[in-house]
Amino acid sequence: MIISGKKIGFGLTGSFCTLEKSLVQMEKLAFLGADIFPVLSYIVSTTDTRFGTAEYFKKRIETITGKKCIARIVDAEPIGPEKQLDLMVVLPCTGNTLAKLANGITDTPVTMAVKAQLRNDMPVLLGIATNDGLGANGKNIGLLQNTKNIYFVPFRQDDPEKKHNSIVCRMDLFIPSVEAALKRTQIQPVIT
Repeated sequence: MIISGKKIGFGLTGSFCTLEKSLVQMEKLAFLGADIFPVLSYIVSTTDTRFGTAEYFKKRIETITGKKCIARIVDAEPIGPEKQLDLMVVLPCTGNTLAKLANGITDTPVTMAVKAQLRNDMPVLLGIATNDGLGANGKNIGLLQNTKNIYFVPFRQDDPEKKHNSIVCRMDLFIPSVEAALKRTQIQPVIT
């Protein structure tokens, strides 16, 4: 599958320890010629952490994509009626965002972008990063795996010794997962 010229929404949510790795994947998409539409959750758009400031991430994202970040629900909503995207990616996708998507809650720009994409019967790719994926969010992952047009970057336990329920997507499988989702197939195995 050719990524060049594809319009890809790229949602980032508050797994701050994986934001930098997510931006590396965004750079790879840009290098491959994707037209990237960045969408930020409110927490990413406004929060400074030990991993970087909100302003740093916004400037870096805008440099990679050449576009202003979508950081308000009202700005994400047109993705649906205007049929703007070939694929919507959420990387990293936190447990909080997983729960909202599984339960139809649309209260951030990222969840609105996903809802807008799904209303068009178009693919969404989730790259999980959550400390409770094998705990409270296990049921939400199961619901979303059974949802039409939702695909996953394969994932694994993050740190089985210290964080028993934590899972994280395989960043090394992100680009193959994008290619598969654009073809509406799930890369296998999902759990590695």
